[in-house]
Amino acid sequence: MKIVCVGGGPAGLYAALLLKQDDPAHEVTVVERNGRDDTFGWGVVFSDQTLGNLEAADPPTARAILNAFNHWDDIAIHFRGRAIVSGGHGFCGIARKRLLAILQARCEELGVRLLFDSPVMDELELARRHRADLVLAADGIHSRIRTRHAAVYQPQVEQRHCRFVWLGTTKKFDAFTFAFEHTPHGWFQAHAYQYDGETSTFIVETPDETWRASGLEDLGVEDTLAFCERLFARHLDGHPLMAAAGHVRGSGMWTRFPRIVCREWVHWEQVDGCRVPLVLLGDAAHSAHFSIGSGTKLALEDAIELARRCSGRGVAELPEVLAGYREARALEVLKLQSAARNSMEWFENVERYSAMEAEQFAYSLLTRSQRLSHENLRLRDPAYVAGFERWLAERACVQAGVSLPVAAPSAEPAPPPMFTPYRVRGVTLKNRIVVSPMAQYSAVDGTVGDYHLMHLGARALGGAALVMAEMTCVSAEARITPGCPGLYSPVHTLAWRRIVDFVHANSDAKIGVQLGHAGAKGSTRRAWDGIDLPLESGSWPLVAASHQQYIAGVSQWAREASRIDMVRIRADFVRAAMAAREAGFDWLELHCAHGYLLSSFISPLTNRRQDDYGGSIENRCRFPLEVFAALRAVWPRQLPISVRISAHDWTPGGLTPDDAVVVARLFRDAGADMIDCSSGQVSRDESPQYGRMYQAPFADRIRNEAHIPTIAVGAIYEADHANGIIASGRADLCAVARPHLANPAWTLAEAARIGYTGAAWPRQYRAGKAQLERNLERERQQAAALAPRAAPVPDI
Repeated sequence: MKIVCVGGGPAGLYAALLLKQDDPAHEVTVVERNGRDDTFGWGVVFSDQTLGNLEAADPPTARAILNAFNHWDDIAIHFRGRAIVSGGHGFCGIARKRLLAILQARCEELGVRLLFDSPVMDELELARRHRADLVLAADGIHSRIRTRHAAVYQPQVEQRHCRFVWLGTTKKFDAFTFAFEHTPHGWFQAHAYQYDGETSTFIVETPDETWRASGLEDLGVEDTLAFCERLFARHLDGHPLMAAAGHVRGSGMWTRFPRIVCREWVHWEQVDGCRVPLVLLGDAAHSAHFSIGSGTKLALEDAIELARRCSGRGVAELPEVLAGYREARALEVLKLQSAARNSMEWFENVERYSAMEAEQFAYSLLTRSQRLSHENLRLRDPAYVAGFERWLAERACVQAGVSLPVAAPSAEPAPPPMFTPYRVRGVTLKNRIVVSPMAQYSAVDGTVGDYHLMHLGARALGGAALVMAEMTCVSAEARITPGCPGLYSPVHTLAWRRIVDFVHANSDAKIGVQLGHAGAKGSTRRAWDGIDLPLESGSWPLVAASHQQYIAGVSQWAREASRIDMVRIRADFVRAAMAAREAGFDWLELHCAHGYLLSSFISPLTNRRQDDYGGSIENRCRFPLEVFAALRAVWPRQLPISVRISAHDWTPGGLTPDDAVVVARLFRDAGADMIDCSSGQVSRDESPQYGRMYQAPFADRIRNEAHIPTIAVGAIYEADHANGIIASGRADLCAVARPHLANPAWTLAEAARIGYTGAAWPRQYRAGKAQLERNLERERQQAAALAPRAAPVPDI
């Protein structure tokens, strides 16, 4: 094939040399608009894992890069006069100029033609001139080819919130360093690392409004450098900062990161009667924020995959080859971009975490992308994690008013974060795990029975600190289905009392009840008979914030609630709360999520009222807050009330995470103790972005911006997840749903799986505890003997 690569950065050069190496008969040309020795930026970071990929693809290049690397294992975080260091991360730095020189030399050794000082104004004319069969668009994050053919590539380019400037310094940092400095206008942070024996990269970043308020927009280069030198003087030790050549004013030095996602990566053009593909590569196709150091990694791995797909294939097979390339890389890129977004948003919101103590601030930073888990961090640096766990456990015990568990005296490991205690009002939870409320559709006329005794009792014995009963309806008309439980009859109260008494008599778990009203989503069949489908007979009238139908053309219509309806419904909630108190529940939760009645008032998708209960977010929350106030007035002061909300409607025009912070503050000010942070199920048009712990960021924002404790929910299915969420301060409790359906003793099983022996089992089951712990320890030892030490996940 005749191959032309537009762009002589790492992506273009590496793709060119790999393609030429695979088949010397290929005619490969790289066209670069800049000079041979021109470069931008200072250092490039690779992980040990990335080096392994390069070694497999082209050993000579990998060896040359490795010989030029500066290697480090530590990450140092400087915050409020403290330095927290974590090791074992395995990173290497190399000067970008040196990296390009290595790739250029390898290209020329293999016979790749390099054309410098050659701007490409017309890629089709270029393809025609070189009679190209394949054109690679590796022309960077501001790709002209991507822009010219945007209608095909369909790029989404999102300019992010922070300003940053890429500087250099002669200060040699012996760890990857994050330094945070507060000014009257807000926070600045530096990302610094040594990449050769003499120089370090020093990136300074701050939110746009802080940058503007600091007057940096109007400063020249020298004044900008002086500002940054003064701000980070304690970290520079007298060393100067250096700017890249070509900067004239401060506004030109600072830039905003563009997050790029392309729907298509291949565009076919007719060139002299032949179809020629223009293929995006590296930053032209996607971008990943520099805070996880993976832009160059992605570019090189694009090149590796493209060369692998092209190996042994001819021009006629290019459609299949390129479709496979795009499919294979798009998924991997999406995973890393998701992590990069988490990391990027963390640095955009340093103020959110600035109230944390240095220990937790540092842990939050290290795990910000959700790729680096608690156990992976332990694998990298066991001493750091052990020390942090003790620090966290000591503070948790002080908060709960209990002593550190006997199983963890000073010479022994502290309990993992999920097994630390937590106190809310007069209720002390033994750990941070909640059995999430899960509809079982097994009540008879609102009355719970033996099934619920077995279901909730088994989970109370299974190690969770708090077992939440499913949404319990405040009237017969408030039910979702005929199988939903209620608290609107004395019979219901007695039935619940039997279950609550069993939990209290046979376990050390607490038990809570979630009170709700189905609203427009009521009068439907049990889930296994057709979820959300209306009853075939025996339906009851529905009421909602506004006249609506949940499933267009299918669901029963709900009328708009009148003021008389609202007074009656509020009284129903009060009656149910008083019944819950009589039944002996330890915890009350008000259900304001998932499109049910109170949620329908909060969401703009379902509240179209023209009175005082519609319009602004404060008005839309008015009725739910009235209900909450009525509950707080009758619920014992020493017992908690949490509120479950949908923190994101996942639908244009719906409730957003920004709105959720406002909603949480309103409930906090009304006396709520915690916000249970769920999302969705308000509109059938929703498009959730699922993934591990995908709703934890909502709990994080609400906890650290609205300053109210939170419960995280959603795809939390391992102890590792819960430990990371609690340790990082993203939430105070973790509600686990489906894993508890599969295993009532999920909490105890996870304790054994991670090697924690301090979890208390029911005395009847203690023989099983010992055997499970022995079996799992044997499995861990066998796995360790058979597998090499796991490579750490790269994450700066």
